[in-house]
Amino acid sequence: MREEVYDISGMHCAACSASVEKVTRRLPGVERSDVNLVAERMTIVYDETQVTPEQIIAKVEKAGFGAKLHQEKQEAAPVQTGEDPEEAELRRKKRELIVSAIFSCALLYVSMGQMLPFGLPALPLPDLFSMHTHPMNFAVLQLMLAIPVLYCGRNFFINGFQALFHGNPNMDSLVAIGSACSFVYSVVMMFLITDDVHGHVHNLYYESSAVVLTLVSLGKFMESRNMKKTKSAITALMRLTPDTALLADSGKEVPTSSVKAGDVLLVKPGARIPLDGVVTKGESSVNEAMLTGESLPVEKAEGSEVIGGSVNENGVLYVKVTRVGEDTTLSRIIRFVEDAQGKKAPISRTADKVAGIFVPTVIAIAVLAAVIWAIAGKDFAFVLRVFTSVLVIACPCALGLATPTAIMVGTGLGAKHGILIRSGEILEVTHSVDTVVLDKTGTVTKGEPAVTEVCPAGGTAEGLLTIAAAVESVSQHPLAAAIVQAAQEKKLSTGKQPENFELLPGRGLRATLSGRTVLAGNRRLMEESGVDISALSEKADALAGQGETPMFFAADGALLGLISVADPVKETSAAAIAALHKQGLRVVLLTGDSRAAAEHIGALVGVDEVIPEVLPEEKAVHVQKLEAAGRKVMMVGDGINDAPALTAATVGCAIGSGSDIAIEAADIVLMRSDLEDVPRALRLSALTLRDIKQNLFWAFCYNTIGIPIAAGLLYALGGPLLSPMFAGAAMSLSSVCVVGNALRLGTVKL
Repeated sequence: MREEVYDISGMHCAACSASVEKVTRRLPGVERSDVNLVAERMTIVYDETQVTPEQIIAKVEKAGFGAKLHQEKQEAAPVQTGEDPEEAELRRKKRELIVSAIFSCALLYVSMGQMLPFGLPALPLPDLFSMHTHPMNFAVLQLMLAIPVLYCGRNFFINGFQALFHGNPNMDSLVAIGSACSFVYSVVMMFLITDDVHGHVHNLYYESSAVVLTLVSLGKFMESRNMKKTKSAITALMRLTPDTALLADSGKEVPTSSVKAGDVLLVKPGARIPLDGVVTKGESSVNEAMLTGESLPVEKAEGSEVIGGSVNENGVLYVKVTRVGEDTTLSRIIRFVEDAQGKKAPISRTADKVAGIFVPTVIAIAVLAAVIWAIAGKDFAFVLRVFTSVLVIACPCALGLATPTAIMVGTGLGAKHGILIRSGEILEVTHSVDTVVLDKTGTVTKGEPAVTEVCPAGGTAEGLLTIAAAVESVSQHPLAAAIVQAAQEKKLSTGKQPENFELLPGRGLRATLSGRTVLAGNRRLMEESGVDISALSEKADALAGQGETPMFFAADGALLGLISVADPVKETSAAAIAALHKQGLRVVLLTGDSRAAAEHIGALVGVDEVIPEVLPEEKAVHVQKLEAAGRKVMMVGDGINDAPALTAATVGCAIGSGSDIAIEAADIVLMRSDLEDVPRALRLSALTLRDIKQNLFWAFCYNTIGIPIAAGLLYALGGPLLSPMFAGAAMSLSSVCVVGNALRLGTVKL
């Protein structure tokens, strides 16, 4: 078996990617074919004895798309100083959507405004365009208003008819046929208008052809905008790597891309570490939160491994590079995000799924009905009337609105509750989740260190906290900031600043306060300074066993006490997990934190399973294992390290206060950063799916009843022949029913 990657061009939506997968999977010897719509790539596994790359490319091209073998090793693309092509395309779609909406509204006002029972203000048109005195001019005005809309929606006709001719009809095909038939019929009827025969002016359906295009264009625009946001997640990840690195031996600043494994880099305080490596000299605290999710800085000394993209907090580090290019941790995370997006099966809209049957069936019925009535001796006008009535009443307006309207209302309802839904497909599948995987730091916990216990060795807790805050106020370390914050919350006066201080990387600090030498740091600092900590040693061990960070304080060689700092659990986490259990879901805590910290937090909030000490790239692997076992997984996280898992899961859910990378990679964003919104999102999905099913039932039920009537069934039984005008009215009524049903969803309480 051979695996290859192809660049696919010409895809616009999930239906396009599904079409490419469909035609390639039909080839003999093809074992697997997955299309990544975002990256515009296809990964295919096939037996090279049965099919060749040329045959694969030819098959894709026959389906209406472009294909070429992806070149893995390419020179870096030159930096573009001009306008972003994707941004320009999005702006073009927005402009055309606005133009379509303006002309469609004007067309509706002109063609139907005076037909409404409640009436509208008199049309501000010259008598030259009066429907009653100058019907031909009135028709020409509608034609002039419809043409700009058809031009703005030209891609529907190009892509729709192209897909139809290649045997892969989709939603664009439905829109193109319905809109084209309404427009062509209206043009024919317009040329039949005379001063003696005014009736034909009522048989114009320019507004139907225009409105369908405008409404579906709105959905396409939203889909394109969401796709661009998804791509920006990968771009933002790439920006974490610094453009330049400082060589330690020469002090020369060079492009990071030119650094080789074995080179030693100098990393200054506050700078990002360019590449993965090992510390050869120096001590410092490194903030790896954006990559590992761990909120507390990690102490680094000689021999410690560091991750490219993490931030050096204090102290100077000399780092020997061990991994470059695609082998770095950050590159692997990027690759996992891309792979996960590609492996996530595209969920085609329900309308697209039935389009392959619905479109040819409608056309066949229209042609068959026309032929039968022609054989029966009816004139051309009668035959054309029947043919057009079938196509007009089958116009996919209601079918096209069924899913988007429910999704639009559902996403609006979610936004009211601070739940932002990235796409309609996700809103459709979220209800199927049976396992919720939670990141710890920033998701279950607050994501920033806070003082949990103050244990004085002899004096009062307030006295210990006052001295501790005074000496820690000179440090920029997050643990020091937590102590200062705790003192401020208790309104304790820290007094004057230390006379002098010395930062001791990897241990703590030494300061002179009111003439006393104060030490603040870990067990190692106390032991080196000869301070007896036996009175609080067991307490420190117990706190460390719960994943907390105990800090000792001493003055003039005497122990003052112990202050423990940890990442506290959010107030609503336990209640949210209990709510998920009531909905019958299994909850898993997945974290890169230590086993002690993870199990302690897991016990506090009541999860079903704890998986600790997981590397960034391994999070996605654990999610994939759960899905391989048949589980439908929602991943909830907030860090860059969660991005691969967010995209690998059936549904990725990001905390709004988390990293931009996680937010862009996720399908759902909880703006209130409250886990209680997770069960609300699941309920919203179930309600929206129910609404979509109801809408589709009415849309298909309407077509099932309406098409035979339009084909002349009632006329054959002695009843009336359905006029295309009434077919258009029935089509509009079905749309009103669908929209009305969708709007009911907005009144539901989550």
